[in-house]
Amino acid sequence: MSTPFDLTGKTAVVTGGGRGLGRGISQALLDAGADVIVFGRSPLGDDLTGHAASLGRRIDFHALDLADSDAIAATAAEVLAERRVDILVNNAGTQDRYPAVDFPLEAWDRVIDVNLRSVFQLCQLFGRPMLERGEGKIVNLASLLSFQGGLTVPAYAASKGGVAQLTKALCNEWSGKGVNVNAVAPGYMATDMNTALLNDPVRLEQLSARIPAGRWGQPEDIGNVVVFLASPAAGYVHGQVLAVDGGWLAR
Repeated sequence: MSTPFDLTGKTAVVTGGGRGLGRGISQALLDAGADVIVFGRSPLGDDLTGHAASLGRRIDFHALDLADSDAIAATAAEVLAERRVDILVNNAGTQDRYPAVDFPLEAWDRVIDVNLRSVFQLCQLFGRPMLERGEGKIVNLASLLSFQGGLTVPAYAASKGGVAQLTKALCNEWSGKGVNVNAVAPGYMATDMNTALLNDPVRLEQLSARIPAGRWGQPEDIGNVVVFLASPAAGYVHGQVLAVDGGWLAR
């Protein structure tokens, strides 16, 4: 029986969809009935491809450096020549940690390129046919640092603040044309990106004590919310930056 959360017959592109939060997003989309195309540097594991096969779903992988705008354009054109893409999830991101006064400009440029410029470029490339059809869903990955400044991650904070504002800007232009653009802002997640925090006992305790839900998030916590935003159930949800943070921002 079909539900408002059913994505059967849809195809989603997920950047960084083979590991961490991206893997959770890919799996949740597969479980909801969608086929998935992953863009990224990490090949798909046998567990994810096997899961897709067990569901009768299709999952494909395209190796891509999201700092390379020419490669993004070529890969998107290749996919769009063969497939209709109904859902775009801009999940991939990178992060460097240095005190702001010492932050290398080369590192700044790469973080901004991957976390913000590529998001806009992919929204343009996949949003154009969505606008022509009058239908499509875009979900960007923002962050708690879309709202807060963080420590020793000025480029990441700036990029994720930009993702939140870009989401709202695209909503203003595209919501009346049938394309939903929203963002998810994950809280503290137990993934590779947060290894430095997870391995710092003092900082881990400080952060954990502030999460009302009493735990760090898992990839499926984000994946399930992405499915909601990509589904007909969220048809009237536009321009939102939805925090999935265990209550962190409410504290």
